[in-house]
Amino acid sequence: MNGIRHWWRTARKRRTARRCLRLPAGGRLHVGCGHVHLDGWINIDNRPYPAADYVVDVRDGLPFRGLAFVFAEHFIEHLPYWEAVRFLRDCRTALAPDGVLRLSTPNLAWVVATQFDGGSIGGCFALNKSFRGWGHHFLYTLPALTAILRDAGFARVETRGWGESPHAELRGLERHERDPDLPGVPHVLVVEASGVGGVSDPALAEAAADYLAALGAD
Repeated sequence: MNGIRHWWRTARKRRTARRCLRLPAGGRLHVGCGHVHLDGWINIDNRPYPAADYVVDVRDGLPFRGLAFVFAEHFIEHLPYWEAVRFLRDCRTALAPDGVLRLSTPNLAWVVATQFDGGSIGGCFALNKSFRGWGHHFLYTLPALTAILRDAGFARVETRGWGESPHAELRGLERHERDPDLPGVPHVLVVEASGVGGVSDPALAEAAADYLAALGAD
């Protein structure tokens, strides 16, 4: 029975990939849509939600090419670090050279500033909840996320306000619940990455290697 189930899932995955690769260039991809269907977008999730146009597990790659935009809200923090890195590289491959990736994800700097008071029992649990609660795997600061995106092949990484963008197609997309920002420290990082030809940061490579070695995932 397990062999039949594996065969069926593999066949479905290949069929979905063929259908997605036949889509015309210039599309807009909404990753991890859940229950939110964005009109005019290709909405995907790894579960067959009614809002999803296609069931796609991004851990198997992104079967799209020539996309104009990719939008992923509160998504990459649910991937282990190494899977998030691969996902971002796959986004760069799936986008057209002038395409734009818009990401939103919890801001680790805000989490530390608001959830950890340095000594109490409650602060200890609050900080760990932010890391491990709600299916979270890895939280980012702006410098780290910028370095990772540039390492993934994006030439430019620009911060944006909630719902704001110079691209009309990327305005007003965020749906996730909000928390109060701190002065100069937003609770959510919103960035747009574009261009081709990013560079690797030695500090990122060293920190990531140490982190992965500690997890036994190097």
